[in-house]
Amino acid sequence: MISRIPGREAIQKKGFLQAQKWLLLRRISQLGILGLFLLGPFAGIWIVRGSFSASTTLGFLPLTDPLIVLQSIVAGHTVAVKALIGALIVFVFYAMIGGRVYCSWACPVNLLTDAAAWLNRRLDLKRSFNMSRFIRYWLLGMILVLASATGTIVWEWLNPVTIFQRGLLFGMGLGWFLVAAVLIVDTFVTRRGWCGHLCPVGAFYSLLGFASILRVKAAKREQCTDCMDCFTVCPEPQVIRPALKGDENSSPMIFSNNCINCGRCIDICPHDVFRFSKRF
Repeated sequence: MISRIPGREAIQKKGFLQAQKWLLLRRISQLGILGLFLLGPFAGIWIVRGSFSASTTLGFLPLTDPLIVLQSIVAGHTVAVKALIGALIVFVFYAMIGGRVYCSWACPVNLLTDAAAWLNRRLDLKRSFNMSRFIRYWLLGMILVLASATGTIVWEWLNPVTIFQRGLLFGMGLGWFLVAAVLIVDTFVTRRGWCGHLCPVGAFYSLLGFASILRVKAAKREQCTDCMDCFTVCPEPQVIRPALKGDENSSPMIFSNNCINCGRCIDICPHDVFRFSKRF
C-alpha cells in the first residue's frame, strides 16, 4: 500500500465532490453514452441505433467514426453519403474540442484502464516494462495497410470497444480474454499500456485534435508545491511538464495533442493550479 494517496489533500481542502467533479462527470458521460446504445436492445427504446463505430441518433443524426471511414476508403469500399456526413460531424466536433476527449469522455474501455491504473497505485506496483508511446502510431499505420492489403476493416475484429459492446449484448465469450489482457497489461506490465501506448484509435484521435480549442492550463503554476499528484493520476503525464515546469517565458497551456482533457489534474490539485481554458 502506498504511503501517500494522490488526491487526499485535495479532498481535505476542497471536499470530496469538488475534488472528484470532472471524474464523476466523465463517468456519467461514459456510462450514459454506453447506456444509450444498450437502451434499445434491452428496453426497446431506440434513441440510438448502431455502435460506437457508426450510429444514428433520434432516427436522423448520423455519427460515424472517421477512422472506420478511412479504413473503408483504403480498403477500396464505396462509402455511403450518410456515413461520410456522420464522419464529418464527428471529425469537426473532435477537431474543435480535442480529439482525445473521445478517449476520456466516451470510450468504455477507459473504465477498465482507469480501474487498472487505480489498482496499480493501490498495490504500489512499479512499472516493470518500458514501452514507447509511438507504438500506437505504428499500429495505426499498420491497420490502414492491412485494410488496403485485405480489402477488409481488419481492426474491427480486434477493436476492444466493438468487442466490449458486442459482448454486453450477446455475451463476452472470448472477449473476456481481451478484457483480462488489457487489465493485466495496464496493472502489472506498463501503466496505461493500452490507452497510452498501444491503442491506434487513441492515436488517430490525437492527430484529429492537433489544433483543438479546448485545453488545460496551469493558470496558477506558481502555486505548485511539487506534490506530484497530477503526474501520478494523469494518463499522459509527459504532457504536463512543459506547461507546469516551464520558465516564465513559456506558456502555461498544455498544447500536446495527447492530453485527453480528462480534468483529473484539475480535480486532484489542492491548490487549483489547473483549469480548463481555450487555446487562443
